[in-house]
Amino acid sequence: MGVVRLELRLGSQSEWIKIFDPRDWTVFVPTSEPIDNGTQLRIDLNVGGWLVTLRGTVVGTREEPPGIVVALGGTEREKINYLNGFVRGGLLNLREKRRLPVKLQVTYGAVEGPATTVTKDINEEGVFLFTDKPLPETSQVHMLVTVPGKAQPLSLVGKVSHTILAHDEEAPGMGIVFDLDDATREQLAAVIKEIEDALEKGVLPVPVVE
Repeated sequence: MGVVRLELRLGSQSEWIKIFDPRDWTVFVPTSEPIDNGTQLRIDLNVGGWLVTLRGTVVGTREEPPGIVVALGGTEREKINYLNGFVRGGLLNLREKRRLPVKLQVTYGAVEGPATTVTKDINEEGVFLFTDKPLPETSQVHMLVTVPGKAQPLSLVGKVSHTILAHDEEAPGMGIVFDLDDATREQLAAVIKEIEDALEKGVLPVPVVE
């Protein structure tokens, strides 16, 4: 049997605390689907707008509420550490940071060398890039993001948090969580505000993702 894919939407960070057990690195996924122990699982997790893919193995079931217990693999440790920091309030509250659906040109370091694409959306914490060849999750990425009205592109660094492949239902690409110093983060925040203001006024000189 192949990898089973489940979507898990959490309305707030506090819900993550209720389903993740740091003692054994298991997560409870509510589902009425019968899934056998040992099944490889892909969890598409959405925590108040922050998206990440987690992979693990089903190790148990619960009847009330119905669901499965999933042991997360060691490869997920960095993503979990980031998510735990987000939950503890060390990061911006992403529920208040909507993703701006704008197409900005981006040049980034791909496996074969520099590649050019456009963004699907962007905010202060991350960006989604359209690409048929997403980099592996946790890969570090350097990006040059072209911003309307700016002479120089924004130089940003981040790590791939999740990928969407060409055979998935959505457009293929990769989500990237920024890893920025304070000065760059302030610069990015100012640019995001300018884009948001221009969007609200209907004067943004770049296409909007439909």
